[in-house]
Amino acid sequence: MRTDLYQGHDYYMLDDLLTEEHKLIRDAAREWVKKEVSPIIEDAAEKCIFPRHLLPGLGAIGAFGPYIPAEYGGPGLDQISYGILMQELERCDSGLRSTASVQSSLVMYPIWRYGSEEQKQAFLPKLATGEMMGCFGLTEPDHGSNPGGMTTNFKEDGDDVILNGAKMWISNAPFADIAVVWAKNEAGRIKGIIVERGMEGFSTPTMHGKWSLRASDTGELIFDNVRVPKTNILPGRDGLGAPLSCLDSARYGIAWGAIGAALDCYDTALRYAQERIQFDRPIGQFQLQQKKLAEMITEITKAQLLTFRLGQLRDSGKATSPQISMAKRNNVDMALTIARDARQMLGGMGITGEYPIMRHMMNLESVVTYEGTHDIHLLITGLDVTGLNAFV
Repeated sequence: MRTDLYQGHDYYMLDDLLTEEHKLIRDAAREWVKKEVSPIIEDAAEKCIFPRHLLPGLGAIGAFGPYIPAEYGGPGLDQISYGILMQELERCDSGLRSTASVQSSLVMYPIWRYGSEEQKQAFLPKLATGEMMGCFGLTEPDHGSNPGGMTTNFKEDGDDVILNGAKMWISNAPFADIAVVWAKNEAGRIKGIIVERGMEGFSTPTMHGKWSLRASDTGELIFDNVRVPKTNILPGRDGLGAPLSCLDSARYGIAWGAIGAALDCYDTALRYAQERIQFDRPIGQFQLQQKKLAEMITEITKAQLLTFRLGQLRDSGKATSPQISMAKRNNVDMALTIARDARQMLGGMGITGEYPIMRHMMNLESVVTYEGTHDIHLLITGLDVTGLNAFV
């Protein structure tokens, strides 16, 4: 069982920009991760199981809906606190952060922003503690980067609607109590619907064979004439902009989370370079290894500055979707590059479960694709700076 020796790296003294509350939140999350998750995460990934017993602990450290107001059971924290929590979780494992991201940004966020008062009171307090878990249904088997092409639909039938269709690549689906599902009404307008486990015709088969996010549960959502009360429709907003606003929140969390994965790979490589002896000296004394380490901490520091400023913009209500896309794309690409370089520094040991690097690398291959692929986010930035739409 690997001992988690991570202490953190802050080359540009960003801690000076954090409040005491931010630091307390970070330290509490880090302590919990080291005690409860790090000792079991390699085994969970190897066996391809999600350790569901961690869910109450995630709720206890405020990882579920950190920014949800106290009146609905949340901690009422700011956006930088949310980012810090996601960074500490993904420093351990991307799948762990994904579980919290989905619960926070893709389930709680739309209910908080677009739900009725009755929906908020019924679901948010239980979601905040982990007593109830949720998932987000947007991606379909034939519609990934083009969510507006979805075919999942519903028709009115008295006080209910009848929902049909399928969603794919859904984190938390196999154990979720509710699903926030995006579907088209008879007029072709996209609306959000809260589908509850136990509704007849609703099933959530687990997806198998993953080589990435192995310590996270992924599944499908199948709707076969599912009868859902109209009171479960989110009334506050419709159209494609509604689910995309949720993805903005999730992508923001990913931008912070990816830094956590990069920090863990850097920390592992740095310690290994100081301890591994070859040719009668630590390998960290060789120029090529120092080059790798210097480039790693440089790119991490740039990402930290980018993301901290984005958090400030989110807190002031000024952050744009293209700004969030830039941070998500940059930081995940940065983390993948660092994971690959760190793996090389460890040589053959880098592919073993004795070290976390290969697991991070495999996880990040999913993170670079989900919630907007690397190339799609590039085109979002391109559209923003040129005003010319490459999607048409």
